[in-house]
Amino acid sequence: MGDVADKVAYFQAITGLDDPDLCAEILSAHNWDLELALSNFTSNPRAAADANASEATTSRTSPEQVETGLVVGAAGGPPGLAWKIVTLPFSIISGSLGLVSGAVGFGVWAVSGVLSYGLGMIGLNSGRNGESSSSSTRLLSVSAAVSEAMDFVACFKRDFGSIMPNFVAEGFMDALQRSRNEYKLLFVYLHSPDHPDTPVFCERTLCNEDLVAFINENFVAWGGSIRASEGFKMSNSLKASRFPFCAVVMAATNQRIALLQQAEGPKSPGEMLTVLQRVIEESAPVLVSARVEAEERRNNIRLREEQDAAYRAALEADQARERQRIEEQERLEREAAEAERKRKEEEEARERAAREAAEREAALVKVRQEKLLSLGPEPEKGPDVTQVLVRFPTGERKERRFHCTTTLQSLYDYVDSLGCLAVDNYSLVSNFPRTVYGAEKLSLSLKDAGLHPQASLFIELSS
Repeated sequence: MGDVADKVAYFQAITGLDDPDLCAEILSAHNWDLELALSNFTSNPRAAADANASEATTSRTSPEQVETGLVVGAAGGPPGLAWKIVTLPFSIISGSLGLVSGAVGFGVWAVSGVLSYGLGMIGLNSGRNGESSSSSTRLLSVSAAVSEAMDFVACFKRDFGSIMPNFVAEGFMDALQRSRNEYKLLFVYLHSPDHPDTPVFCERTLCNEDLVAFINENFVAWGGSIRASEGFKMSNSLKASRFPFCAVVMAATNQRIALLQQAEGPKSPGEMLTVLQRVIEESAPVLVSARVEAEERRNNIRLREEQDAAYRAALEADQARERQRIEEQERLEREAAEAERKRKEEEEARERAAREAAEREAALVKVRQEKLLSLGPEPEKGPDVTQVLVRFPTGERKERRFHCTTTLQSLYDYVDSLGCLAVDNYSLVSNFPRTVYGAEKLSLSLKDAGLHPQASLFIELSS
């Protein structure tokens, strides 16, 4: 039983019929096949019209009190702003018409393929054998809706001239979204080419310059022929019973639209202007509020973006400072490491130089000692003993006795053992006559060199 009630409820929501008994009869006639019933209903204008007429006949309420959420003004006074909420329970239909997900849905809108797919989302699209129909995969393309809109605009301009409302050449859902984006209401005109009042209404009212200027300035205009798919389904959803038919709608929430006003039958330009001006005046707070809220949202988004940009800039500045600090720290550490390395190298060099100097000094001391030992003890005075006096460049004098047979090499060893010279390259020289005792005379004895019994020598440093 719950399944039957669900099907009746969905059939009502899609077709716009208010009489549940009539919906149940239509479904029963189609063996409770929801998809087949909806397909036949939406594809057969005559059947839809008969169903609407039957519903109107069997209804116990007046047209102004039908249970569609239509609110009218007090009896006897001018009609107030009418609100009629039309809900589309299938969220996928708006996606097939080029709108973003979550945009306003509307009435019986897509062809059976979209409808079947939507029913499939809730588990109600199975056929008699529990299988989906192959036709359920066909979707109404955006190009088809645009093509219908372009054909309508071209035909209207051809038949009634270029002074006309600026009907947008796009599908109804896109036009509704455009009106929402521009914070305007959507003016809807359903064109019935075969109705006898249509030519006069279009020529004298809809193409009136004042009315055209007012519509173009305050509304987004959309028109469609009831011979076309969108126009026909619009007439079903808005329950157009008389033509010419005009309506003013706006986007609502949760995949709904709000019907603010509808004008059925022939109207003069003055009457249409009065109706549309009243709608604009009464809906102005809503549009202003929407515009203010959108501006607040934009301001909030801009503020957040500016705050985010400032935060990112501050973060980048902090990161740059941190990188600079790290780089400076690393530079100082490298310089400190380099200075430490150089200090250690210099210290090692000094230690190595000191060690080498000590080694050289030790070697010199050893050589001196060896040379001193090689001289033997100093002999006592005697006829075979030569007295030698050596003057150093510093003015210092040293004396020692040698055997006359001692070689000149022993004199050099004696000078070296004293450690008074910082150089090794020198010569022993005598005056009067000047004689240099160089390397070629080292093997001569003191006596043979003419230095016995005494000699006075000075040291001459080699250049």
